[in-house]
Amino acid sequence: MINTANDTAHKIAHKVAIDARMVNKSGIGTCIQHWLKDVGYNIALGDPKELELYDNVPKHIPFISSIYGYKEQLRFPYRALYREKPEILHVPHCNIPLFYRGKMLVTIHDLTHLIYPEFLPFKLVHLYFKFIFWFVSKRADKIITVSESTKRDLLRFYKMDESKITVIPLGVGKEFVKKTPSEIDYLYEKFNIPRDKKILLYVGNLLPHKNQNTLLEGFAQMKGKEDCRLVLVGKAFDGRSKETCEKELGIESLTIHAGMVSQEDLVSFYNLADLFVLPSLYEGFGLPVLEALACGTPVICSNTSSLPEVGGNVAKYFDPKSAESIARALENSIDDKGKYDAEIKEWVSNFTWEKCAEKIRRVATELAESHK
Repeated sequence: MINTANDTAHKIAHKVAIDARMVNKSGIGTCIQHWLKDVGYNIALGDPKELELYDNVPKHIPFISSIYGYKEQLRFPYRALYREKPEILHVPHCNIPLFYRGKMLVTIHDLTHLIYPEFLPFKLVHLYFKFIFWFVSKRADKIITVSESTKRDLLRFYKMDESKITVIPLGVGKEFVKKTPSEIDYLYEKFNIPRDKKILLYVGNLLPHKNQNTLLEGFAQMKGKEDCRLVLVGKAFDGRSKETCEKELGIESLTIHAGMVSQEDLVSFYNLADLFVLPSLYEGFGLPVLEALACGTPVICSNTSSLPEVGGNVAKYFDPKSAESIARALENSIDDKGKYDAEIKEWVSNFTWEKCAEKIRRVATELAESHK
């Protein structure tokens, strides 16, 4: 059960509901988990079994549905929600209920589907998201974006009142902390990692905009790569098969594919790494950058989208479309661990889930008390 010592302080003075169906999904699910704990919602919509942990939310309304498409619109619990009469419905993603007429607060994390339509499987998917983001821009009473970059993207694609948008950065979980060498030693044997090599770490999924191919090409061009191992954490490699790509580049023996790992292993990997690298072409926020920094690991990442906001002056940057740029960044940063600990610690302290929740409460209160 989720019990907080200061639940009363966490409560919003107004009745606010959240669509929590994606609570156990990666990415957005992390946000919802922390928001359920810290914001102080009165009502949560979702799978009752998944919401059992969050007994600090007084009312749970069953809502089990696939995400996106017409089924979630048909199954949305309009009647149950109207009975409860929340002053605000917080939708933590773009898939808002089309026929709901109450006040809505909507969080937009990124516009990947609009910026990189070529990565989508069908044109219909692009058209769906183009419509749904347009509908959000017209229908939402308030919009939260997780970065200034996402806010700029939204205003670039849609004509809307800029004052409707509030930027609220995400936080980093308290489990992402420095560990002692003895606490992470088990990883060497578990994942067959050589102890005498520098560790480069990538964490991410298989989506094309994550840009894994160019990372591998950059690693292949890195001077001194034989003294390193590139550890890839997350879903399987995308594009060319990893075997083909790595064989072509001559780095088969220098890469380690850890696959999906537990939260405990993930924190340990961040600690084990000498350098974390994120080569994404686009990120709405880039939470792994903060997670790595919180564990005391230096970061190099793309100089695009939201990543400079998240990495600030403590990360180093490269052109994600240039394998050579990635290679030089790897070479120039591989020995940085421990050099900027004080600066990194100070920067990471700006990003907490408590601060994120407080800002959401503030926006929700302003919306509830408005006369719209």
